Amino acid sequence: MVQTRSIQLMISCLLILSIQVLVQLEALTNFGDYGVLESLKVEWENVPPSWDRSDPCAETWEGIKCNNSRVVSIKLSSMNLKGELTGDIEALSELQILDLSYNKGLTGSLPQSIGSLKSLSILILVGCEFSGSIPDTVGSLSQLVFLALNLNNFIGPIPASIGNLSKLAWLDLADNKLSGPLPVSHGSTPGLDMLVHTKHFHLGRNRLSGEIPDQLFSSNMTLRHLLLEQNQLTGKIPPTLGLVQTLEVVRLDRNSLYGSIPSTLKNLTHLSGLFLSNNEFTGPLPDLSGMNALNYLDMSNNTFSSAGFPLWFSTLQSLTTLVMENTQLQGEIPPTLFSLFQLQKVLLKGNKINGALDIEYNYSSQLKLIDLQNNSIDSFKVRPGLTFQIILVHNPICYENGSKDYCGVSQMNFGYSTPRHNCFKTQCSSDQILSPTCKCAYPYTGNLFFGAPSFSELGKTRIYESLQKFIIFSLSQHQVQVDSVSLSNPEKNSDDYLVLNLQVFPFGQDHFNRTGITTLGFALSIQTYQPQPNFGPFFFIGESYEYFEVGSRGSQQSVSIGIIIGAAAGGAILLILSLIIGVLVCQKKRAQEAVRKSDPFATWYSIKDSGNVPQLKGVKYYTFKELKKYTNNFSESNYIGSGGYGKVYRGTLPDGQLVAIKRAEQGSKQGALEFKTEIEILSRFHHKNVVGLVGFCFTQGEQMLVYEYISNGSLKESLSGKSGIKLDWKRRLRVALGAARGLQYLHDHVDPPIIHRDIKSNNILLDERLNAKVADFGLSKSMSEPEKGYVSTQVKGTMGYMDPEYCTTQQLTEKSDVYSFGVVLLELITASSPIVRGKYIVKELKQAIDKSKDMYNIGQFVDPNIPSSMTPISFRKFVDLAVTCLEEAGVHRPTMCEVVKEIENIMEIDGMNTYTESRSTSVSRERTSATFDHPYSEESLNHYSAGTSSR
Repeated sequence: MVQTRSIQLMISCLLILSIQVLVQLEALTNFGDYGVLESLKVEWENVPPSWDRSDPCAETWEGIKCNNSRVVSIKLSSMNLKGELTGDIEALSELQILDLSYNKGLTGSLPQSIGSLKSLSILILVGCEFSGSIPDTVGSLSQLVFLALNLNNFIGPIPASIGNLSKLAWLDLADNKLSGPLPVSHGSTPGLDMLVHTKHFHLGRNRLSGEIPDQLFSSNMTLRHLLLEQNQLTGKIPPTLGLVQTLEVVRLDRNSLYGSIPSTLKNLTHLSGLFLSNNEFTGPLPDLSGMNALNYLDMSNNTFSSAGFPLWFSTLQSLTTLVMENTQLQGEIPPTLFSLFQLQKVLLKGNKINGALDIEYNYSSQLKLIDLQNNSIDSFKVRPGLTFQIILVHNPICYENGSKDYCGVSQMNFGYSTPRHNCFKTQCSSDQILSPTCKCAYPYTGNLFFGAPSFSELGKTRIYESLQKFIIFSLSQHQVQVDSVSLSNPEKNSDDYLVLNLQVFPFGQDHFNRTGITTLGFALSIQTYQPQPNFGPFFFIGESYEYFEVGSRGSQQSVSIGIIIGAAAGGAILLILSLIIGVLVCQKKRAQEAVRKSDPFATWYSIKDSGNVPQLKGVKYYTFKELKKYTNNFSESNYIGSGGYGKVYRGTLPDGQLVAIKRAEQGSKQGALEFKTEIEILSRFHHKNVVGLVGFCFTQGEQMLVYEYISNGSLKESLSGKSGIKLDWKRRLRVALGAARGLQYLHDHVDPPIIHRDIKSNNILLDERLNAKVADFGLSKSMSEPEKGYVSTQVKGTMGYMDPEYCTTQQLTEKSDVYSFGVVLLELITASSPIVRGKYIVKELKQAIDKSKDMYNIGQFVDPNIPSSMTPISFRKFVDLAVTCLEEAGVHRPTMCEVVKEIENIMEIDGMNTYTESRSTSVSRERTSATFDHPYSEESLNHYSAGTSSR
């Protein structure tokens, strides 16, 4: 009976384990998506620590959200990321949200391949340092609803293709260096006028020029915010602007617009903010009576003609702020203007206003400031005990009454800060901040910029309290629970934007985790909600958050309680501590030993520290001083490329030999393990088709590899035309044979055999005679257990070249290299990268092949540089070989020995001598003015690593 129960229990455990395994397999991330994330992890600095876990979807990488094994969301705002957005992003075909906002370290241009993200609905790259032109391919993102690229360094024109984004609701390209005209459609070319469902055009603070096209606006549009301030726009305001009756804010200030303001603006009855200042407008002021929603009107610094003070100002029932400085206004101000119920500020300095200023009776209880400096007012009727400020300096009335309060200018204090109630007894550590609820914490901070606030009284407590409540509510809609928010230091910047400092305090602990920060940044950027109408359009600039690892310190009260408890249990704790110390000492020694064993250089330290270095056959150890001398102190003139590993320099040894020196940088993509692996592997063999390792340096914190200098770059550079070398069909066959022989040597003639694990066109180098040499052994593995036929290891390699069987089983064999080599053979045929715009060349070409047709029906894939030089029979056999190498199952693929023999047969068909090809090959170049990377620069490494990275 006991035995039966044991068996039943064992079966139950196995069943549960099996279910768990099946669930885990179901949750595994799609291979292509995994490769992209691994590529980003290699490219970016400061990715979340959870990205060291083996699987993004199954083990929840922070900032990554999946659905059925596909990555659908990347949210990484305020993570202090550094690096570039690589073209590999195109493979995330199911990605719906990409938010990398507030990462100042993200630089470079947006890849054209971003247009391949056909499922993308939200793209937020606010507050980074991206540069270059906005790619036209953005117009291919047919599902895009929210596009925010503001606060970067983009240049060039606004892509007309954006007009194709029929679902776009939010377009923000502000605060860049964009130039050229506003694109509108003509013929088959799209334009912004086609965005009839877009509610936000935020295009301010750029270098846009030309006229605002009449065609840009129509009655079909649902536009709410038109922000074009601080550009270089010229011409007149198009009358068609009055057709867009949904408009709430129009900012055309700080341009070079001229002419009269069209009367059609009167039709914008929902408009709350109209900013036309600092242009070159002339003519009469239009009658804007009837615009009963207008809160803020600013037409300052223009030259209008006026027969008298406009009476229609007094009809604007919602007006809070009237700014008409230096506009040539004249005449006497009617007292009815000041009786507008919501009026707060009237700023009319620098005009020709004359007569009496009458504020004796009816005026708004909200009025705070009337500024009439530099006018011609000669009398003043005022009720005693006014609560607002009047400035009449440089008016005739002050020449006689210069001592009056209104004849001077005093600074008004508009300060505000969210109050903290009854927090007098709470004191925080130096790096913590006290929340409005009297808790010490590390808040998430940033600045809110409001483009058209309707109010003028910056210190108005009630308005900010309402905004605080609204922010907390809005964050809760994004499942962000916060303790409180604080607003402080309101001020108007030079662009007339209201700037507020925002602090968001965590709930239940003293710091946010990474998920909390990315969600916060997204919620404050996406603007699916809108603040109360008082504030108008806004944007947020968040700061990087540095307190993820801080533990909760608790309040002063908690500390006090802890002290009491500690005192009561002190004797027991001392006794326990005595025992713990002994255990910790032992654990520390074990930990140190474990760290030493895990260090790939552990066996080298005792030798190096004693003044010696490992003696490796055929490879020389160089001191840092020697390599510094050979590269002329690593001078710029000897710099020949760079990659994730570090920089590469040309050096000249004392015997005149040219070498390429890869110098690792701190935090490089290639870690100590790959460094040591490459040294040990390359030191074991020498073959004319394998790049030679001359030496290395391991001293003074430096890791450097010294290779033979390969003069003609990589195969990838030649196929792309980057190196200027032309490869006809026969030269391509020679390159294929040389690379195949190099791989065969690794598989069949090295003991134990070597699996390269990263065969690709960028790792096949061409010397001065175009002999192919296999390079870059940082990911290589030794077949230390040849009887098994494979090595179980975590998946590493480069997207597009990786053996799918290896990715599935994690069992690495020589046939994995054969598959990668098959991809290289296809590159020799097509001169295309394995993955282009999300399409995999292997799949595309296999589906197209029809052996009953000429050239197997793949003529459209073939590089135009080779058809005239090839023999049809050799071409077909070459394609057959490539397809065989690319069989799904490794057992059906040839060995590299068989591959070499088949290429030799193909060359004999073309009448080529397979043993003297290296001596007969000459180099033909077509140099261009463009420079190209040296093959050791590790361009497009994109190493793929499944499991915890060993780098």
